[in-house]
Amino acid sequence: MSPQLFKNQAYKLLLLLLPVLIFIQACETQANEPKAATTVVAPANPGVPADGYIVQPGTVSEEIEITGTLVANQEVTIASELLRKVVQVHVKEGNYVNAGALLFQLDDADLQAQLERLRQQEKLAALNEARMKDLIAHDAAIQQDYDQAITNLNVLKAEIRQLAVTIDKTRIRAPFNGRIGIVRVYPGALVSPNTVLTNIVDDTRIKVEFAVPEKYANLVAIGKAQRFTVQSDTVSYSATVVAKESKMNEQTRTLLVEAIGNNPQAKLVSGQSARLSLALHTTNNAFKVPSQALIPSPQGYAVYVAKGNKVAITPVVIGQRGTQEVQIISGLNQGDTVITSNLLRLSPGADVALVKVK
Repeated sequence: MSPQLFKNQAYKLLLLLLPVLIFIQACETQANEPKAATTVVAPANPGVPADGYIVQPGTVSEEIEITGTLVANQEVTIASELLRKVVQVHVKEGNYVNAGALLFQLDDADLQAQLERLRQQEKLAALNEARMKDLIAHDAAIQQDYDQAITNLNVLKAEIRQLAVTIDKTRIRAPFNGRIGIVRVYPGALVSPNTVLTNIVDDTRIKVEFAVPEKYANLVAIGKAQRFTVQSDTVSYSATVVAKESKMNEQTRTLLVEAIGNNPQAKLVSGQSARLSLALHTTNNAFKVPSQALIPSPQGYAVYVAKGNKVAITPVVIGQRGTQEVQIISGLNQGDTVITSNLLRLSPGADVALVKVK
């Protein structure tokens, strides 16, 4: 190789290695410079936020929910006792009527004619009886003739009374004070004893019929007030127990109980369902906690209790359970703070920060 060619190749190699040398020099310079101090601040750990409930003694009433049925104080279906045609309707739907008010008039023309014939026969029989009585007094007739005359007169009087009863059945009247339901027949309709004309309801007071399980049958006493609600409104009504069935239902093992109460402004309607909360036992100085604080497990129930800012799990035995609260029979003491929220984020020994305490 010629000296000139060797010199050219060396020059090219130097050009290729120059950037690498510059980079290595820069790295050594940076490594030799003093590093700035870095401070790492550990994040604060205030605990899981949660709500608490301080356990205090109170009153717990044992209750059971029972569904009953509203029944009118009095309610009957109005029907005819005769096969007759309706000639007049004297009442309208929804009207309030008094006992004895005329509701329907049935055709009685033929009955009135029979009544007139019997009355005429009665007049003649009365004359015959008076004539025979006078003849007997003058020994002009025998006692048998008089007996026959007086018997005929009495038979006619009995037939007149019987016909009067039948005629009275053509006038259908209200059996008691009450409200008329839907009128189902109109003038010209032929009705029979199976035909429903209308119904009448005395709803000034309302009855509640409900079945009590045999376990609690003796706890529902006559004269005891019971509260109930219906689906048509949110008002709580009161009824007093007035009667109990004389025997237990053998199929359902329940005892039928009847209570009665006022029906203000006729708001309650016969046939409605009623929801009753029967108060059975009352316990004083009992502990209650919100239902959402319970932690179920195969061994039973437990709750999280805040001890300082730490979480501890405490097994409990529950009693009467309501929609929002549950009775604690054992496991808690007065003043314990039970955690009621954010339970899924908690574990025994974890830090907790109480946000709101009741």
